[in-house]
Amino acid sequence: MKTTISLSSPSALETESLVTVVLDHAEPAINEKDRKAQLKLAADDPALQSAVADLLSSGELAGKPFETNLVHKPAGLKAKRLLLVSGGSARKFSSYDLRRLAGAAVRTLKSRGIRSLAFIAPESIAAEDAVRAIVEGALVGNFDPDYYRSDRKDQKIDEITVVASGDKGKLENAAREAQVIGESQNFTRDLVNEPSNRMTPTMLGERAKKMSAEVGLKCEVYGAEKIKELKMGAFWSVAQGSDEPPALIVMKYEPADAPETPVLGLVGKGITFDTGGISIKPAEGMEKMKYDMAGGATMIGVMRAIALLKPRIKVIGIVCATENMPSGKAQKPGDVQIAMSGKSIEVINTDAEGRLVLADGLHYAKQLGCTHLVDAATLTGAVVVALGYHNAGIFTNDDQMYERIHRANEEAGEKMWRLPVDDEYKEQIRSSIADIMNTGGRWGGAITAAMFLKEFAEDTPWIHLDIAGTAWMEDQKPWIAKGPSGIAVRSLVEFVKDFSA
Repeated sequence: MKTTISLSSPSALETESLVTVVLDHAEPAINEKDRKAQLKLAADDPALQSAVADLLSSGELAGKPFETNLVHKPAGLKAKRLLLVSGGSARKFSSYDLRRLAGAAVRTLKSRGIRSLAFIAPESIAAEDAVRAIVEGALVGNFDPDYYRSDRKDQKIDEITVVASGDKGKLENAAREAQVIGESQNFTRDLVNEPSNRMTPTMLGERAKKMSAEVGLKCEVYGAEKIKELKMGAFWSVAQGSDEPPALIVMKYEPADAPETPVLGLVGKGITFDTGGISIKPAEGMEKMKYDMAGGATMIGVMRAIALLKPRIKVIGIVCATENMPSGKAQKPGDVQIAMSGKSIEVINTDAEGRLVLADGLHYAKQLGCTHLVDAATLTGAVVVALGYHNAGIFTNDDQMYERIHRANEEAGEKMWRLPVDDEYKEQIRSSIADIMNTGGRWGGAITAAMFLKEFAEDTPWIHLDIAGTAWMEDQKPWIAKGPSGIAVRSLVEFVKDFSA
């Protein structure tokens, strides 16, 4: 999608469709039934205001978030159409809402066969922030996952113009950065969307290598022999049950002007299909388990964005990719595995496999010189029980790391919530025959999974993101298609930028 910045008056802009935000300026009422909407455009253009004055005063618009109204041949404007998108209350409106409205506008217009639009940046939000939100939101809204439908319609927005005021050079830089991040998020979504027969561990490694070559990253993809040579017993214990060979994907971003430290390690769970192994999952919904490599795909997408944005910091991305399959070769409940770190693990449940591959990935990242660690994984159903489908779970052993990721979340407009990793939870994963068990039982399952990973991060500052409830959109929303979300790409890019500042 081509992105341009315009400093022109909105009413003078020739476009297939001009998009403007409508906000409700009514004060809160004790009884919401008594509250009457006071709708105003978030754009100060007299011709534009005049074109919609009657509509806004008609009482026909409720002003609820994501309400859309399309006006053809708006009087006094050069645009062929004018799309009004409601952002709800003006008091609460933020760049988070603007990002989603941009996605909603794109999805509304492309479904009508429209190929280009101009979006007016609301004046209540700083211009550069507004540009970023609009471009990122538009790119996310432009993605659809129906690749394999033979009757798929060619519906997409080819070009977006953001109408804003300010320093055009700075606004264009903001748009370019947002385009890199939005495209990287969609790249992640593309990887996650592929079915497991079209995204095996080998294929995921090939996609990572191809991407790395295009953007200038170093990338090595290792197979079973290297995994065994490195004594990654936890990783191999999951891989041994599948006929598909595993892949250890290592991507390095090492700019010449970066200091020796810190070195960030981004570790992703890459289970390209998860049956649960011998502890097999129920058949219902298992087809969704192609998304169990979303953490690994996230780190590949983040590395793409980093390579293009060029922050002054060394970053190593590691993805441990395999299938988790039941077979005569598969590990069994009760087996004891020796991780790369030397810790012994009693495998209580073979469906708690993500933490096994991450255990070796985290230790390997430290061996490669990483001083700070972040892992991302669709790790537990328990995090969905705790936080639902709206927030990812954050776990960390370092308060400064949390402050950084929290700032990054707010900048990126992604919702995540911190959960504890107190020592009391470690009791639940103590084993009577090994160092630890790979599951701590039903209660606090997301936390005990994080405690397991903490054993391998040890004293290295570390963040664990459990994205099991947020990596897949269960239903289509006005701003995003049903399917992979690309959660955490934007936050992790902001996190890396903060480290390099």
